[in-house]
Amino acid sequence: MSERRILIIEDEDHIAEGLRLNLALQGYDVAVAADGLAGIAQWREWGPDLVVLDIMLPGIDGLSVLQTIRQEDQRLPILILSARGAPEDKIKGLSFGVDDYMAKPFNLEELLLRVDRLLTRTSWREADRPSPVAATPGIYVFGANRVDFETGVAVCQQGRVRLTAQELKLLHLFINYTNKPLSRSRLLEIGWGYSKGMSTRTVDNFIVRFRKYFEKNPKKPVFFKSVRSVGYMFAGAGKWENREFER
Repeated sequence: MSERRILIIEDEDHIAEGLRLNLALQGYDVAVAADGLAGIAQWREWGPDLVVLDIMLPGIDGLSVLQTIRQEDQRLPILILSARGAPEDKIKGLSFGVDDYMAKPFNLEELLLRVDRLLTRTSWREADRPSPVAATPGIYVFGANRVDFETGVAVCQQGRVRLTAQELKLLHLFINYTNKPLSRSRLLEIGWGYSKGMSTRTVDNFIVRFRKYFEKNPKKPVFFKSVRSVGYMFAGAGKWENREFER
């Protein structure tokens, strides 16, 4: 499986670079965004496993970034790292859905431990839920695309791509329901365990990524099709193979 991805949304270069270096030394895959809008774009594009978020950012502030993420993803671990460390600031962040809050200046060792703890708890929650990916290990081939569900690696239009655990889970769900339209609410209910009627664009964002990865022309999708007034349908007509990718 791929390395854990951490997105740092921080406009102070020396802090961002220090965090990037130290988290990378811990074995994490790290990306940095220097403002709120870039952070939201990177989150949607990259699909991190955890976000380290400053509050005072250019463009839109960190609390607005937090609210945007929480409208679409209630589970992603988010740690605020901010110079605003008064109790009322922490209470406001917690009320907006942040998982942890640290004030600057901060102790690096403590931050690394908090990051590890947040990701460990996420792993526990994922392990407690049955995973359709684990049920059918091997390689799935559709069109010119090959997805190895054991390694998390796909060979596709974008070249060689390492998929996140949630991308693999949703893709496997689509494969299980090949040629059957699925509503967004149904996809959320099965794929994330969300309650029916929850309004979110989470599924739409994953479909955008899948089309970028797997479609020859993302604007004219062949595999991940929109079904008007319903949701989406996977028309892969692929097959499973048991051999591993050549390394």
